[in-house]
Amino acid sequence: MGSRRYPGWRPVRTVAAGARVARVEVFFDLVFVYGFFNISRFVAEDLSAHGLVKGMLVLALLWLCWIAHMLVAQRVRLGEGIAPLVTLTAMGAVLGIALSIPQAFGDQSGGGPAPVLFPICYFLIRGLHLGLHLYAVRDLPEEHRQLVRIGLAVVVSTGLLLAAAFVPDLPGDTDHVWVRPGIWALAVLVEYGNGFVVGLSGWRIAAPGHFVERFELIVIIAFGELIISIGLGSGVLGQPVTWPTFYTTLVGLAAIVSLWWLYFDSLAPAAELAMHGRRGPDRIAAARDGYLYLHLPMIAGLILVALGGEQMVHHLGAAGVDLLGPLPGLGGPLLFTGAALYLVSLVAFQLRVLGTVVWTRVTAVVLVAAAVPAAGRLPALVAVALLTVLTVGLVVAEIVLLADSRWALHEAVREEREAREAREAWWRRHR
Repeated sequence: MGSRRYPGWRPVRTVAAGARVARVEVFFDLVFVYGFFNISRFVAEDLSAHGLVKGMLVLALLWLCWIAHMLVAQRVRLGEGIAPLVTLTAMGAVLGIALSIPQAFGDQSGGGPAPVLFPICYFLIRGLHLGLHLYAVRDLPEEHRQLVRIGLAVVVSTGLLLAAAFVPDLPGDTDHVWVRPGIWALAVLVEYGNGFVVGLSGWRIAAPGHFVERFELIVIIAFGELIISIGLGSGVLGQPVTWPTFYTTLVGLAAIVSLWWLYFDSLAPAAELAMHGRRGPDRIAAARDGYLYLHLPMIAGLILVALGGEQMVHHLGAAGVDLLGPLPGLGGPLLFTGAALYLVSLVAFQLRVLGTVVWTRVTAVVLVAAAVPAAGRLPALVAVALLTVLTVGLVVAEIVLLADSRWALHEAVREEREAREAREAWWRRHR
């Protein structure tokens, strides 16, 4: 549908196989930095098993908001027509969710609309993306039916979140510890279980390269939140920088770089090549399991690393701290638990998408997981150094032991990139 003045304008334009990530998509992702950061702030205020459970429930639903945005981008060019307006409106709703996270369970003083604001914003985000998606596939009855089924699950989960918001206070902490998180857990179960119930029929990955790149970008966003939490959210601001603080952040950065390398150096490009090579239901199943589901524990692991690292920097920045004493609380175990969860997710992702397992990574998982019980008894300086030694050691081992396979992969990626650039350059010269 065009207009007399702009005959080529359409409200929605469909995605082609070679589509790139639109700038508005990257802009949309920025609000998730704040969302992830607020989850870590929320858990840090109640650094206990109950606080961790509630934080992970919030993350699971926030992740579905991003997934809805990403899936519609496989049908609609989000930088054209009415799609930018929908995206920016949904961005405001994501900001509302992020703002409401600290009081989402209604368990902090001060009242306010946060327990109700969360489900309202959640429904708005999902509804906007579902509406745009439904319009884009209005001539595809099978995918349309699948989206209707997803919409029904969204209605049910939103109803559960609203019910949790209006649960009356019970004696003691019963309502906060069990009832409200239990209702949230049921909402999460409805949403994620529905992903398996609706099945694979009717779906397609229109632009595999775009699909993979979107997940790579959200992992970058999670790493950004990790750096911000350790560097800015640690409570050290406004205080003089001490040598132990500087040491911890610098050595911690080496561990962060290693974790980044383990995803982006070889695994991410190899997974993209594998996704291009898959077809039909096999590609859809790999996309659902490897990306939609297994990237969530990756993000969760990075948030746990951020929590542990923040506790360590904050501890070492305090005046008169005993540098050789153990770090109080869960900071040390969280640091290693998060790293282990992230590494396990990488191993599972590689197994699901590539069908291979690298023994160096399995060994690293065992070593990092084995260090979790001892992490709470180690001095913070030693704990950070130990994690850095393990992660950097894994990187060095893979560079040395897997040199041939890395070289072959990088050559294949380089050849593909240069061929694509040559085609684009030719088109620009002859347009």
